[in-house]
Amino acid sequence: MLSITEENYLKALFKLTSSNLEKSNAGTNEMAAHLNVKPATVNDMLKKLKEKNLINYEKYKKITFTPEGKKLALEVLRKHRLWETFLYEKLQFSWDEVHEVAEQLEHIQSERLVNKLDEFLGFPTEDPHGDAIPDIHGNMKTIEKQLLSDGVIQQKYICVGVKDSSNDFLNYLNKIHVSLGTSIQIIDFENFDQTFQIKINDQFFTISLKVAGNLYVKKE
Repeated sequence: MLSITEENYLKALFKLTSSNLEKSNAGTNEMAAHLNVKPATVNDMLKKLKEKNLINYEKYKKITFTPEGKKLALEVLRKHRLWETFLYEKLQFSWDEVHEVAEQLEHIQSERLVNKLDEFLGFPTEDPHGDAIPDIHGNMKTIEKQLLSDGVIQQKYICVGVKDSSNDFLNYLNKIHVSLGTSIQIIDFENFDQTFQIKINDQFFTISLKVAGNLYVKKE
């Protein structure tokens, strides 16, 4: 049995090391920034996870998973994303509400409940934010995507996910009518202030480079 904090650290390490296919490790400061805690706090927890043979870690060096640690991280991630999907699809929570509630539900230990939930939902492969859901064996489908900030002028794209799933960012996307499946066309890019002019459902919006850099899309 792992504590809630230990599970959160494993999930954080997975997110930090899976966002880039060429990256398989993370640093202490990177973990601290992601979890919004002090590096000393991270060091203390990493020592505990190492003692349980869940991570490989030496002070001032990069952190990597052991096979058992990665397996447990995927289990927590699976529960989180299944609960997000349940809340969004079955209880009509908005996509900016599901994360906080799923943070609580992901620590339920009943494997049978999680498997029943997966079956009830029809074995989904993506959550409401466009992130892949691990299956019972820890396998995840590869989602074709790129950042809108890397897009080409006049090209049409489909929103397939978000890099930033914070409430503030998702609320902003709601205001400009962006959700999964939304068609977005890049009309122009202004070098002076690094802004994009985009077209959504015959409406024009100006968004910052930061916004475009947190939207995952694929070509329409």
